[in-house]
Amino acid sequence: MRILIVEDDRDLSRLLRRRLIGAGYACDKAGTMGEALEALRQLPYDLMLLDRRLPDGDGITAIGRSRGLQPALNIIVVSAIDESEEKVHGFDAGADDYVTKPFNGAELLARIRARLRQKEGVKTLPLLVVGDLSLDLDARRAFVGEAPLDLNRREFLLLEAMMRRGDCVVTREELMGQIYGFDRAVSNGALDTLVSRLRKSLAGAGAGVEILLIRGRGYMLTETDG
Repeated sequence: MRILIVEDDRDLSRLLRRRLIGAGYACDKAGTMGEALEALRQLPYDLMLLDRRLPDGDGITAIGRSRGLQPALNIIVVSAIDESEEKVHGFDAGADDYVTKPFNGAELLARIRARLRQKEGVKTLPLLVVGDLSLDLDARRAFVGEAPLDLNRREFLLLEAMMRRGDCVVTREELMGQIYGFDRAVSNGALDTLVSRLRKSLAGAGAGVEILLIRGRGYMLTETDG
């Protein structure tokens, strides 16, 4: 699950991102409505945490455009504006929930989980399988046969991105976006290092799959012969 944090307070934005990543979500940050809309044009998101007092206006005015880009997007307004009529304004604009600052971190996480559960309904996320390798997307765990495969968060995201595409090439740009989001501090070499580490884990576990480099295009996951 990927969440977009739209908040111009850098300290709060970093705190939220750290908390959400610790809870198992992939996160990106935007400091303005313009940056948020650009992010929505480039990557799919499950939920957006939206501040109201942003440098380029009231965040509520971006709800309609955000839904135009991603109709299924869950939107939780997180704002210090706590007057009842302003909350009603937020819901009328299309917000799914409204949380006032200061907020309790555990409560915010519970509200996020509730929104995402409602989006998925009672359905569980699919189990991705390639050869003896499987990914349980609900539990965020990987297995080779019945044995768990120990992966960190980015290794799991890399494997998920390739398994979702089957025997198709996933471009470097797609992988960088899925794994690192809009973190400008990440170098291109970070992806190659991550791929190398995941290859070793898969080979050591006898997963029966390999990651192929398709020069000039990207990477793909395929079953090994035998």
